[in-house]
Amino acid sequence: MQIEKLDHVNLRTIQLENMINWYIEVLGMRVGDRPNFPFPGAWMYANDIVMVHLIGIDGPEGIGSEAHLKLEHFAFSASGLHEFEDKLKAMDIEYRRVDLSAFKLVQINIWDPDGNHIHVDFAADE
Repeated sequence: MQIEKLDHVNLRTIQLENMINWYIEVLGMRVGDRPNFPFPGAWMYANDIVMVHLIGIDGPEGIGSEAHLKLEHFAFSASGLHEFEDKLKAMDIEYRRVDLSAFKLVQINIWDPDGNHIHVDFAADE
């Protein structure tokens, strides 16, 4: 067996609608097909690929789980660096830009409404 690529990330949230809207408005994803699970949620797609599974939970927020969760961030590759930075500025979304010239990458670090750290990677020569 050979691992090829990360398939998706699964996030639990008490603010499902807010998270859906953020992934649509900020990252340009869309809600797509999802099995008829007996719990609320949404599968968020970029193009025709499911990238993020959102699971709606009732409070508490899972307090304590993040003390044991070891995931620090997840990342997407993208194009359109300048348009994305302009969008973040227009939406007044805090972000941190990291230029990794040795790897010919620019990372834009953002945080969703639940505080999940995401970086979006762009080719430095864009």
